[in-house]
Amino acid sequence: MASAALLGEPQMAARWGGAGYSNQTVVDMVPPEMLPWVDAHWYQFPPINPLWHGLLGFMIAILGLISWAGNGVVIYIFSSTKSLRTPSNLLVVNLAFSDFLMMVCMCPMMVINCYYETWVFGPLMCQVYGMTGSLFGCASIWTMVTIAFDRYNVIVKGLSADPMTTKKAMIWNFLVWAHAIGWTLMPFFGWNRYVPEGNMSACGTDYLTKDTFSRSYIVIYSFFCYWLPLIAIIYSYFFIVQAVSAHEKTMREQAKKMNVSSLRTAEAQSTSAECRLAKIALFTISLWFFAWTPYLIINYAGIFETITITPLFTIWGSLFAKANAVYNPIVYGISHPRYRAALHEKLPFLSCASETTSSETQSQASAVTNVSNEEKA
Repeated sequence: MASAALLGEPQMAARWGGAGYSNQTVVDMVPPEMLPWVDAHWYQFPPINPLWHGLLGFMIAILGLISWAGNGVVIYIFSSTKSLRTPSNLLVVNLAFSDFLMMVCMCPMMVINCYYETWVFGPLMCQVYGMTGSLFGCASIWTMVTIAFDRYNVIVKGLSADPMTTKKAMIWNFLVWAHAIGWTLMPFFGWNRYVPEGNMSACGTDYLTKDTFSRSYIVIYSFFCYWLPLIAIIYSYFFIVQAVSAHEKTMREQAKKMNVSSLRTAEAQSTSAECRLAKIALFTISLWFFAWTPYLIINYAGIFETITITPLFTIWGSLFAKANAVYNPIVYGISHPRYRAALHEKLPFLSCASETTSSETQSQASAVTNVSNEEKA
């Protein structure tokens, strides 16, 4: 790798098993202008094996390519298909846009840094990198909340709910970005800061500074950008599943009164709306934990000093968070039946199912709209 050429063979031999290995640290490769931003915590760790840098760079590159393709296709299909240009789908497009920009801004820099085994873009770009990661991550999280609220509005409240309008969707998107920008600009004004972390190939919030003022940012930020959104999503999907479950019960009772086995077709009986929705809700919440909990644990471990944070530990937190930009288009785009039909029409080589299969797959919103109409009839 590049580091081998920079260090030379004798130095590399000392670094990886020679007598001088014990004197080497993960910070040794950091350029001098970055050293004032590196916390003393990282000086206790020996250099990471270059294989880890190579593996991380490879995985980030793969995640970036998949995210660019997946989110790019979602934006293209939803924007170019007239039937999909609905107010509710503006929220889905906003999510894809945020995830797309996250990987555009972060993936190339991190891959290059992994090649050089340290941060090579200087202190200013370290601040920008940390800010963009926080900005797009927060925007994606709260956009997922708005999608959950929209589905709650349609499914739980039914026809009595205020309909989603283009103006309302645009306001929600604006508030999501305003909220995210507000939080991510705070470190530039002295409330915490963005610093190199872990294997020195990425930058993030400073969770190692010991003063209370800096720690308070992590605690309050995590409440507004992790715990509160998580509670909101669980709340929404709990009542969504409850509403569909109640509707399924009503349908079964009506069928019993009419002396028929079911009011649904044989295909619909095989997978009830209740079961489908419960699976989607469980999948959504599980992916949330999978993506953001590791990085939250790292931040809390830093400010509360519960466990020792190693450079390798931070790598996994970063990977899990960035993976969120990969599977969001799958959950919120490909699960949408009309999206899948449009995908099959416009980009058939990317379609994973036939049009018939797509029409049989119901999204949460469309399924519950039918539920609401049936209950009012």
